Amino acid sequence: MKRSAGDIAFDAVNYTLMILLAMVTLYPFLHVLAVSLNDSIDTVRGGLTIFPRKFTLANYKEIFASPNIGWATFISVMRTVIGTITGIIATSMVAYVISRQDFFARRFVSGLFVITMYVSGGMIPGYMLMRSLHLINSFWVYIFPGLISAFNVIVLRSYIDGLPLDIQESAKIDGANDFIIYARIVMPLCTPVIATLCLFIAVGQWNSWFDTYLYNGFNEKLTTLQYELQKMLVNAQAQITSTEDIYGMAQAQKLQRISPDSLRMAMTIVATLPILVVYPFVQKYFMQGLILGAVKS
Repeated sequence: MKRSAGDIAFDAVNYTLMILLAMVTLYPFLHVLAVSLNDSIDTVRGGLTIFPRKFTLANYKEIFASPNIGWATFISVMRTVIGTITGIIATSMVAYVISRQDFFARRFVSGLFVITMYVSGGMIPGYMLMRSLHLINSFWVYIFPGLISAFNVIVLRSYIDGLPLDIQESAKIDGANDFIIYARIVMPLCTPVIATLCLFIAVGQWNSWFDTYLYNGFNEKLTTLQYELQKMLVNAQAQITSTEDIYGMAQAQKLQRISPDSLRMAMTIVATLPILVVYPFVQKYFMQGLILGAVKS
């Protein structure tokens, strides 16, 4: 078909806007990557864009030279995998129960979950609770407190509410109990939203470091990658601050082998890369989960 001048102009404007949007989206990440691969002293001069001026891997060597970084990475991977699996199982069970029309306390329990999204006990009561449950200095302090998220429960329950009720009733007539309906019928139909929640939980577990600081900061066998990176950044900042007090800023920059800014950028890449590797595999389901509830029949 012959295209009109209006169609050509529309495509030109559309493609231009999309290219500009892609550039704006990718530039911050490419800039962080360039700074992480650039010489630390040269970075202080500024003016870096998306390409390093003096290529070096010294920033990454500084990170991986830490003796605890390997074990901390293993702990982070374990807490992410176990926390995501157990979180999805617990969340889906609760969401299925409160989605049942014959559950007499459905509204009351749903209301309690909503309240917890706005009101919390605070840090000190939370710490006292973890201590009374003997979760301090334990790996399971990473798993049990965040086992169920009220937001995730409500999202999954809303998705289950949108499924045809006739499917569950037909399964009951055929002799299926609640567990079979949950495991073989409801959960397979909830694959898009479950994949989305898996990504949410996994990112939260992977990026978490403050719980390590509160509960396991004194135990090197239970430290996590994010906590180790945070300690390295604090130490680098403290070193350059003390050097500035003694020699002045210009001399401190010369004596400091790795600047906190370069170290921060390298840490960002190290912490983000695993999520970027996993995301393409769940992107299809993630997009379906984002439009949850956008269309109703």
